Amino acid sequence: MIPVQLIIKNFLSYRDAALDFSGLHTACICGSNGAGKSSLLEAITWAIWGESRATIEDDVIHSGAQEVRIDFTFQSGLQTYRVIRNRVRGGTSILEFQIETPAGFRPLTGKGLKATQDVILEHIKLDYETFINSAYLRQGKADEFMLKRPAERKEILAELLKLNQYDELEERAKDKSKLYRIRGEDLENSLANIKIQLQQRETTETQRAELEAQLNNLQQVQAFENIQLQSLQVIQHQRQSWEQQLNFVRQRYDNLNQDSDRLQQEQISVKSQLTDLEKIINQQVDIQAGYAQYQSLQSQEEIFAAKFEQHTRATNLKQQKQQQLYKQTQDLERQLQQAEAQLAALEQQEQEISQTLSKSGDIETAILQLNTARQHLTNLDQLQMQVTPLLQQRASLQSQLDRTHASLVARLEQMQATEKQLQNQHHRQPQLQQAVIEIGTQIEELDKKRVYLQRVKEKGQERRHFLERLQAHQGDYERLLGELEQKLQMLQNPDASCPLCERPLDEHHWSKVIEKTQLEYEDTQGQFWVVREQIAVSDREIQVLRQEYREIDQKLSGYDSLREKRGQLAAQLEATSDVQQQLLQIISEKQHLENSLETGDYAPEKQIEIQQLDQYLQQLNYSEQDHVLARSDVDKLRWAEIKQGQIKDALKRQGQLIARKPELTANIAQLQFQLQQGQTDSDCAKEIANLEQQIAEIGYSSEQHNYLRQGVRQGQGWQLRHQQLLSAQAQYPQLSNKSQDLEDSLQRIFKEREILTQQIDNMVKQLTDSANPTAQINALEQQLANRRRELDHKISQLGQLKQMSLQLETLQNQYEQDIQQVQICKQQQRVYQELAQAFGKNGIQALMIENILPQLEAEANQLLSRLSANQFHVQFITQKAGRSGKSSKKNAKLIDTLDILIADSRGTRSYETYSGGEAFRINFAIRLALAKLLAQRAGASLQLLVIDEGFGTQDGEGCDRLIAAINAISSDFACILTVTHMPHLKEAFQARIEVSKNQQGSQLQLLM
Repeated sequence: MIPVQLIIKNFLSYRDAALDFSGLHTACICGSNGAGKSSLLEAITWAIWGESRATIEDDVIHSGAQEVRIDFTFQSGLQTYRVIRNRVRGGTSILEFQIETPAGFRPLTGKGLKATQDVILEHIKLDYETFINSAYLRQGKADEFMLKRPAERKEILAELLKLNQYDELEERAKDKSKLYRIRGEDLENSLANIKIQLQQRETTETQRAELEAQLNNLQQVQAFENIQLQSLQVIQHQRQSWEQQLNFVRQRYDNLNQDSDRLQQEQISVKSQLTDLEKIINQQVDIQAGYAQYQSLQSQEEIFAAKFEQHTRATNLKQQKQQQLYKQTQDLERQLQQAEAQLAALEQQEQEISQTLSKSGDIETAILQLNTARQHLTNLDQLQMQVTPLLQQRASLQSQLDRTHASLVARLEQMQATEKQLQNQHHRQPQLQQAVIEIGTQIEELDKKRVYLQRVKEKGQERRHFLERLQAHQGDYERLLGELEQKLQMLQNPDASCPLCERPLDEHHWSKVIEKTQLEYEDTQGQFWVVREQIAVSDREIQVLRQEYREIDQKLSGYDSLREKRGQLAAQLEATSDVQQQLLQIISEKQHLENSLETGDYAPEKQIEIQQLDQYLQQLNYSEQDHVLARSDVDKLRWAEIKQGQIKDALKRQGQLIARKPELTANIAQLQFQLQQGQTDSDCAKEIANLEQQIAEIGYSSEQHNYLRQGVRQGQGWQLRHQQLLSAQAQYPQLSNKSQDLEDSLQRIFKEREILTQQIDNMVKQLTDSANPTAQINALEQQLANRRRELDHKISQLGQLKQMSLQLETLQNQYEQDIQQVQICKQQQRVYQELAQAFGKNGIQALMIENILPQLEAEANQLLSRLSANQFHVQFITQKAGRSGKSSKKNAKLIDTLDILIADSRGTRSYETYSGGEAFRINFAIRLALAKLLAQRAGASLQLLVIDEGFGTQDGEGCDRLIAAINAISSDFACILTVTHMPHLKEAFQARIEVSKNQQGSQLQLLM
C-alpha cells in the first residue's frame, strides 16, 4: 500500500487539511508534542480499517464539529484506490471504496459498512492488527510484538503467513471425526435392537399358520348363519307388509270419522243461519216503511244544513264590516286629538317667545363686554405661542444636563467598584501563581499514572486473552487424553487391529503402537499440566493487575477536576497581568470626575443655552395666571351669545307659528264633521245594513235544524235493518243448497266407513294366524355380529404377523448393511482424528513457522547489528523443556513456544532488563525484519513503513544509527514515514511534513 493523497476534515485535532504524498520516499513528520503528528497517521488507519485510539466512535470528530470525513487515495499492486469514510455525530459511519479507471474512479462499495470493509481487506490483503504489529510502529506501541506472549506471537506469524486456513481444516476434520463417531455409536445401538427383533422370526411364522386355519373355520360357519338369516328376513318382510296395510286402513278409517264429525258440525251451523235469515225476511214490510221515513228526514236535514252555511257566512261578513267601521272611527278620533294637542303647543310657544323678546336690551350690553374680553385673550394666546417652544427647549436642555450628571455619578461609582476589584486581584496574583504551579505538578504526576494505568489495562487484557486461550487448550488436551485412553484400552487386547488403518498387528508392531501411544499420552498429559499451571499463574497475575488498576483509577478520580481548576486559575492569572496599569488609570479618571461633579464643570454649552433662554422669557413678560383669568372672563360672558341666538330663533319661530295656527283650526273642524257623518253614511255602514237584510231573507232556524238532526240519528237503525234484509234475501238460497250438499256427503262417508271396518277385521285375523320371526332374527344377527368381530380380530392379527414378517426380512438386510457401515465409520473416524492433529497448531502450522523463523532471525540480527554496532544478537526458540513431575531431565518432553532470547556482551538476558533505547533498537530490528519478510511474500505485500515516535528514547549515536538503518532499507519500501518531536533531527530527512497547532486546529506544511 503506497499513499498518494490524504484529505482530512474535522478529524481529531484537524479541521481542514490535505497532504499530497507524490514524490515522497523517506519523509519526517515533525512538530511539537500534541500538535497532531500521530493523528495524521491515525487518519489513514481510520479511513481504511475504521480503527483509532478513540474508545468512543464520536471522539474522532473534531470538537465543535458535527461530521468527520477522510478521503485517502493509495496504490496497491498496479491499481490506484480511494477510500472515503465519514461519520455524523450521534449517527453511523458511511464507507465508500473506489478504483481508478481511464474514465475516472469506479465504485466498489458493497451493500453496507461490513461488506465494503470486507472488499477493502480483500484488495489490500492486510487487516488492522497485522498492520500495527508489523509495518506501523505506533506511538507507545513499538514494543507490542515483544510484549506478546509466545503463543500470541505465533498467532501473529500464523496470520501473516495465512495459516488460518489450516485452523479451519482442523475444525472441519474434528467435526467429521465427531460425526463419524456419533454415527458409528448410533449404528451399533441399532444393530443390537435389530438382533433382538430377528430372534422372533420363527415364532411369528408359527402364529401365522395357526391364525390362517382358524380364519377358514370361522368363515364357513358365518356363511351358513347368513343363509338362515336371509330366509327369516323374507318371512319378516311379508309380515311387515301386512302390518303396513293394516295401519293404512286404520288411518283411513280415522280420517273418515274426523270428516263425519266436521260435516255434522257444519250442518248444524248452516241450519242455525237459515233460521236467522227467515226471521229477518218475515219483517220485510216494517223495515221498508221505517227506512222510507228515514230517507225523508235526511233530505230535510240536508236543506237546513245549506241554509246554516249561508247564515254563518253572512254573519261573519257582518262582524268584519262592523270591526272595520269601528277602526275608522278610532283613527278619526286619534287624528282629532293630535290636532288639538298641536294647537295647544303653538299657544304655549307664543307665550315663551314673548318672554324671550322682552330681555333683548341686557343681552346687547353683555355682547359688547364679551368682544372686549376676547380681544384681550387673543393677544395673550399669541404671546403664549412664542413662549411655549422656548419653555420646551429649556426643559429638554435641563433634562439632558440632569442625565449627564447622573451618568457621571454612575461612572464614578463603577470606577470605585473596579478600583476595589483590581486591588483585590493585585493582592491575589502571587497566590494564583503558586496555585497554578501546585496543580500543574499534581497533573503531571497524574498524567504519568494515567500512562501507567493504560499499560496496566493493556497488560490485563493481554493476560485475560491469554487465559482464555489456555482454557481452550486445556479443553483440547482433555479431549485428546480421552481419545488416547480409548486407544490404549482398545490395544490392551493382543489381537487388536491398528487404530488408524484397522489392519491386524503382529506382536512387534503391536508393542510398537502401544509404546508410541503411551508416549503420546504422557506428552499430552505433561502439556496439560503445564497449561493448568499457566492458567493458575495467569489468574493470579490478573487479580494483581485488577487490584493495581482499581488503586490507580481511584487516585485518578480527581484528574478532570484538577485540569478544569488549572484552566480557571490560568485564566484568572492571565487576567491579573495588567492590573497595576489599569489601577493607576482608574484612580486618575476617578479624581477628574469628582472635581467635575463638585464644581459643576460639565456640559458648559447646555448651561449657557439655558441662561440665554431665561433672559428672553423675562423680556416677553408672559404670565400664565393672567392668561387663565382672561380665559375665565370669556367663559363667563359666553351666555350673551347663546341668548342672542335664542332671540333670533324666537323671531323666526314667531312668524312660523302665526302661519301655522289657522291651518290647525280648519283641520280640527273637518275631523269633527267626518266623525259625525261616518256613523250613518259611510260605505261600511251601508254594507252592514245589506247583510242584515240577507240574514233575514235566509230564514234559518236553529231549533228546527236541531229537531231534524235528532230525527235522523234515531232513524239510522232502520238503515242498518234494511241492509240486513237485502243481505238475507241474497244469502238464503245459497245456504239452502249448502245444507242439502252436507247431508249427501254424510251419507257417503257412513257407507265407506262400514267397508273399512270389514277390511280391518280380516287383516287382524290374518296377522294373528301367522308366526312372528323377530326374536329369531335378532338372536341370529347378534350371533353374526360376534362372529364378524372375531373374524376382524383374526384378520387384523394375521395382517400384523404378515407385516412383521416383511419387517423382519427388511431388518435382516439392514443388519448386514449396518455391520459394513460400522466398520466404515470407525475407519473414517480414525482418519479424521489423524488429519485434525496434522492440521493443528502442532502440525503443519508449526512446521511452516519453523521454516520461516530462521529467515526472520537472520534478517533481524542483520538489522540489529547495524543499530547496535554488533552488540546484540536475537535468537528465536520454538521448543523448550516442559515441567512434569513424572519425567526426568533427560527424558523431559518438549513443548511448543516462541521465546525470544537476546544476547549482548554480558550474556543472554530477558527483554525486560534492557534500557529504553536498547529495547527500542531490538523492537525496531524485529519489526523491520517482519516488514521485509511480509514484503517478500506474495500474500501480503507491504510497501509502507511508519515509525511513530521512535527517536525519543535514543541517544545521539543511537539516533544516527537508526536513521542510517532507515536509509539502508529504504529501497525495500516505496514510502517510509518517521514521526518525531526532536527539532535537531529534521535535517536528517530529505522531505519534512511540519505539523503545527493553533486555535483553528492542527495545520500541515510540506517542505521538500
